[in-house]
Amino acid sequence: MNQFAEAPSLFLDDDVVAVPSLAKGRVPSYMRDHRKRLRERFLNSGPGAVPDYELLELVLFRAIPRQDVKPLGRALIDHFGSFNGVLSASSHQLKEVKGVGDAVIVELKIVEAAAHRLAQSKVIKRRVVSSWDALLDYCHTVMAHRDTEQFRILFLDTKNVLIADEEQAQGTLDHVPVYPREVVKRALELNAASIILVHNHPSGDPTPSDADIVMTGKIEEAAQALGITVHDHLIIGKSCELSFRASGLL
Repeated sequence: MNQFAEAPSLFLDDDVVAVPSLAKGRVPSYMRDHRKRLRERFLNSGPGAVPDYELLELVLFRAIPRQDVKPLGRALIDHFGSFNGVLSASSHQLKEVKGVGDAVIVELKIVEAAAHRLAQSKVIKRRVVSSWDALLDYCHTVMAHRDTEQFRILFLDTKNVLIADEEQAQGTLDHVPVYPREVVKRALELNAASIILVHNHPSGDPTPSDADIVMTGKIEEAAQALGITVHDHLIIGKSCELSFRASGLL
């Protein structure tokens, strides 16, 4: 006898959910109506018309097509604090939330990657001076919600056009290893005339540590010896950033 005969099951994400009313792929009318209304509101009124958990629902619809995803959306927002926090969470962290499996993780990471590429497209191959706000937005998009430190370098040509953006190192909650010689070596390989250093503080406070100041000084010294300018070092916090140049630290 079929072990699922009495309670038809759907394999949704990584969980087996017994939902007799959804047998043979049927979706309850209330769920179809809710999804239709939510999609129409998003299309007609824009993203601002839907709160974080409903925006997350729209993403989860694709991953879990025949299940009410509202409870999962709320659980994810409660766990990570915001829509951005959910997207930025690692796969391991996401799996700690009940109901999240590979299908959900893939959808979330696709949205995250799309956001990163869209933000990057607004700054790459453009003069930094004329796209500074977009540059800050990009840095916040890719770094502000990380739970470990990341060190990136923005490489510019002689006209201050951003020619490359590369992650140089990943670290822990409050430390990331950076080697000045490797930074300068990569700038030479790309024929960069100048660089901007960027790293995040997972604590949310962009105030530089003594180690940050010392490391920046060492990179500036190594870069100057080879005719490379360090324009700035940006520390990205949760909702703001600190510029070494504007703060008189560089």
